[in-house]
Amino acid sequence: YSPMCYPDGGTVDDVVVYMRGEGDYLIIVNAANTKKDFEWISANARGAQVRDVSDEYAQIALQGPRAQDVLKKLTDYPVESLGFFRFADGVAVAGRSVMLSRSGYTGEDGFEIYSKPEDAPELWRSLTDAGKEFGLLPAGLGARDTLRFEAALPLYGHELSENISPLEAGLGRFVKLGKDSFIGKEALIKQSEKLERAIAGFEAVSGVPRNGFEVFARGARIGFVTSGSFSPTLKKSLGMALIEKEYSAQGTEIEIFARGRNVAAKVVKLPFYTKKYKR
Repeated sequence: YSPMCYPDGGTVDDVVVYMRGEGDYLIIVNAANTKKDFEWISANARGAQVRDVSDEYAQIALQGPRAQDVLKKLTDYPVESLGFFRFADGVAVAGRSVMLSRSGYTGEDGFEIYSKPEDAPELWRSLTDAGKEFGLLPAGLGARDTLRFEAALPLYGHELSENISPLEAGLGRFVKLGKDSFIGKEALIKQSEKLERAIAGFEAVSGVPRNGFEVFARGARIGFVTSGSFSPTLKKSLGMALIEKEYSAQGTEIEIFARGRNVAAKVVKLPFYTKKYKR
């Protein structure tokens, strides 16, 4: 997993890179950024060959605490040996050859299954059949977004953007400033010396905070909400906001300007919800 940056430190996208062989890499991007990312990578390829193979793959995300149990019914591969953010190529699942990754965007244990597009319908049917005894159900993007939000996973266009750096988004552990060279390094080194903004979590006393709502402290505007929702797991009104770093300490009292009025809130620890999953 890695952010991909512009020269000024802003974020092009956050991506997952699979090394499938010597000099052979598969890059998974945010779907809405496919064209932009392909053009950016191609323009900075430095002699490497770059192809957009999006149409050659389908992906099914099998997520949740019983994901391994479901998958074990459909493969002889020892899935319990696959660590978090590790993958295996050429795994037979329901008789189809797939690339199997122990990863996801939900904050739960799970797997992402990459197959040929024509194999995806049968894989879907096999997974749903195998998962019936475990209560497996289809979930849409709304459910996925709630899960990633509770786990405080960044969403491009919200916690990350061309105007929000990975350092501001709290992804400093994925930015290796000691590396020889990468695009945006100089800007990020300078930013790291005095970080002025940061993504912070907050709990509001009422209402549902939404992207773009302004955040205030001591009567002054200090930032804006990047994501917000009522958490069905924690039964709280929660949000993430990009604010001036001096106000990002836990317990700091802030206000969210929502629908014509100020709503009291306080800064809380991220992530909101932590699930222990296999690493």
